Amino acid sequence: MGLRTKIGAAITVTAALVAVLIGFVVHHRTAVNQLATAREMITSRLASAVEDHAAGFDRAHTLVNPDGLPEPLRRAAEDRKTATYLDRGGSEPVLWAATRLGDDVIALRRPYTRETRNIQDLDDVLWTAGALGTAFSGIVGVSLAAFAGRRIDASARTAERIAEGDLTARLRPRGGKDEIARLTVAVNRMADALAARLQAEREVTANIAHELRTPVAGLVAAAALLPSGRPAEMVQERARRVRTLVEDVLEVARLDADAERADTEVRALGDLARRAVAAVTAAVTAAGGPGRTPAEVRVVCDGLVETDPRRVERILTNLVTNAFRHGAGPVVAEVDDGVVRVRDRGPGFPHQLLAHGPQRFRTDSGSGLGLGLTIAVGQARVLGARLTFENPEGGGAQAVLDLRDAVRGPVPD
Repeated sequence: MGLRTKIGAAITVTAALVAVLIGFVVHHRTAVNQLATAREMITSRLASAVEDHAAGFDRAHTLVNPDGLPEPLRRAAEDRKTATYLDRGGSEPVLWAATRLGDDVIALRRPYTRETRNIQDLDDVLWTAGALGTAFSGIVGVSLAAFAGRRIDASARTAERIAEGDLTARLRPRGGKDEIARLTVAVNRMADALAARLQAEREVTANIAHELRTPVAGLVAAAALLPSGRPAEMVQERARRVRTLVEDVLEVARLDADAERADTEVRALGDLARRAVAAVTAAVTAAGGPGRTPAEVRVVCDGLVETDPRRVERILTNLVTNAFRHGAGPVVAEVDDGVVRVRDRGPGFPHQLLAHGPQRFRTDSGSGLGLGLTIAVGQARVLGARLTFENPEGGGAQAVLDLRDAVRGPVPD
């Protein structure tokens, strides 16, 4: 049940309870006042009848020692009290009044039908007014809840867009100083502060990587001049790793700045997958990874795609590299009509990645939360493609690159 429904239901229920309470109070007070007035009138008439009886003249409506006198009223009259009694035991209600004069009980009776009918008519009016008031309150409550709900929904959607990376998303301020207006201002301030902070972090990261690029290049060149031997190989390998890290950081900075544009051409997706897998396999072999099962490319249905081949190969290279580093063999890249699935038989992606996507500089989980997958996601965004991560049934991890929007037909024979 949504917030708008809850607010509308609460207002409607409250209005109904108020209507019932007011109706009960009006009914009770009207009935009490009506009965008190009727008792005063019949008591006054009884006093006149007693005076007439004492004078030896009884009117037609005066009852002397009646047989049908209610028992409570008879006992009160025998005690020489003047009392009234409303008898509802018959087909119609009757109001009695009686007192004792000498040895005689003088009584009066009158139908109470008109008062009962007035109460019933009043109840009908109260029920109708309560129903109309409740319906009107419900309509007004739902309208107000819908208006407030739309503003809250707008705030929630904007916050979701900001969480997904759209730092330009803002709410349109409206007049007023209510809580929702304050929420609008707070969301916009949060977005501004977050955008400024992320921009500062990106600039710092890009500047550091740019400043390191030249000395790292010199370090790689100097390491290449070392005499042959195991120490020289270790220095060269780590220098190359630092250079790769610096290049990756620069690439992430360019992707974050949305400065990258795809240079498209029509290529066979199967060929791009083979080139990427072959490059990763060669790199793993050159790094001294004996015993590793080479990655396999399976082309179920090949197709021509209009895309940037360099970026597609970069994405697939990172996915296959991630599978080698953090998964287990065999690693399979399957091409199927514009979709490439890279799967391994390792422990699978962690819940954090599946829920929030790759996060840079996070490799402690053992499933590839470093720059490789972050770059792959950024390159897919530049291509307008979709890159998703999942843990399929049967174990392992699977990354799916969806390029079906770029498919331009089958590969010619």
